[in-house]
Amino acid sequence: MFRPTLALVLLAGTAALAHAQSLHGKVEGRTYASPTGQFRVTIPVLAELGGDVTDTPNVVTFQDDFNTHVSIAAFPQDATQRWEMNTRERKDYLVYFFSNFVLADFRQTFEGVKIESAKFLPGAQDGSLLAYLLVPGGSMFASRVPQIAPDPLQVAKRGNLLFVRNGHVFIISTELAERVIEGKSYGKKTEEEDEILRNRLLDVLSKMTFPKVAAPAPAAADAKK
Repeated sequence: MFRPTLALVLLAGTAALAHAQSLHGKVEGRTYASPTGQFRVTIPVLAELGGDVTDTPNVVTFQDDFNTHVSIAAFPQDATQRWEMNTRERKDYLVYFFSNFVLADFRQTFEGVKIESAKFLPGAQDGSLLAYLLVPGGSMFASRVPQIAPDPLQVAKRGNLLFVRNGHVFIISTELAERVIEGKSYGKKTEEEDEILRNRLLDVLSKMTFPKVAAPAPAAADAKK
């Protein structure tokens, strides 16, 4: 059964930062290559700044000691998902996938999760969904919050970019760390938050490369023409 578990993977990835865990994918200089060969990406963190990389066969997480927490997931579409995509417009399919899998998974892990807003970007990867989540108690930077009367339900904000490529659903996700670590001095408006997350997600996307898929061979009848 098709069942991505992005929220659980994010938490597991964070916990694994303290361990010398071997990678499923490969780090080649400043590039991470996924174990399935579905993408390569310039690593968005530096080891000198506490940057680390953890992964599973389908999700890689990059985090540093400052304000970066980025995950890239690539889930293969099974027959049901291919049918769902073929019977819907791209926008509707991505909304369906986000609601039924990504959002549902976060809600199983964190109480009170909600979509703040969402927008379809027709010019990105033949159509991408940009969705902003508010996640109470779900910050990957909770340890950075001053321990004087800490708020256990500090609401994290995550930007998520979904698109389909080569039979896989990709999800790039990042947290707006400043919203948590700046505390009472934080004063950005929702529109400013959205623009920051949008730019960060598109920047990660611009540093990704994907394998070229060979065009299907012409049918015998066509080959004779």
